Amino acid sequence: MNTFAKITTTETKLFLRAPFMALGGLLLPSILLLAIGAIPGMHEPHEAAGGYRLIDAWVPSLIVISLAMLALQSIPAAVATYREQGVLRRLATTPVHPANLLGAQLLIHVVVSLAGIALVLGLGKAVYDVPLPKHPLSFALTLVLGVVATFALGLIAAAVARTSKAATGVAMVAFLPIMFFGGVYLPRPFLPEALRRIGDYVPPGSQALQDAWVGTGVQPLQLAALAAFAVFGTVLAAKLFRWE
Repeated sequence: MNTFAKITTTETKLFLRAPFMALGGLLLPSILLLAIGAIPGMHEPHEAAGGYRLIDAWVPSLIVISLAMLALQSIPAAVATYREQGVLRRLATTPVHPANLLGAQLLIHVVVSLAGIALVLGLGKAVYDVPLPKHPLSFALTLVLGVVATFALGLIAAAVARTSKAATGVAMVAFLPIMFFGGVYLPRPFLPEALRRIGDYVPPGSQALQDAWVGTGVQPLQLAALAAFAVFGTVLAAKLFRWE
């Protein structure tokens, strides 16, 4: 087993010892799906949702919950805790580069978030007959860009914060708008038009995911916006990052 695999195994065990965020990212979207789906009227076509059922239109917002919790709450706190405790500084004096630790953290969080998304898709189809994405390739591309963009914002928070509490506070600057524009607090069909248009270009790309889902086609400008967030966010996080 190579160094990265060993670190990933160790970090996974540590991650599961405090499973609140793991369970939140994995199970909370599905729990909300089941709860919201039980509300009368959620299975009726609605004009505000473009003639689709409200439950169908709200599923992409559940994807936002999983990504936002893990990318903008869990990983910034985890990385900042290692900096606060001097773990990154000590690793820098060994042959094991601290980047291995960061890579392991990213891998674990991304895998959990994707598992949570897959669970939502499966439950939505099985329980409420929510259709799977009609344009799976466009959906997959949008999801990849959305994942990278959202985790890049989380890494920016991790890069500039000295403590876990500070990292959580900094990440809230992105967490709250992403949850709002993603339709978590209020379904996007009921947001004012101006706010919906802003949300079209905010990671992780709720509207683009919805468009790929229902088959209307993803707008290139939306993908370009996600790509810009992904690229510039990653570059900025790398530029600002300090091991200690």
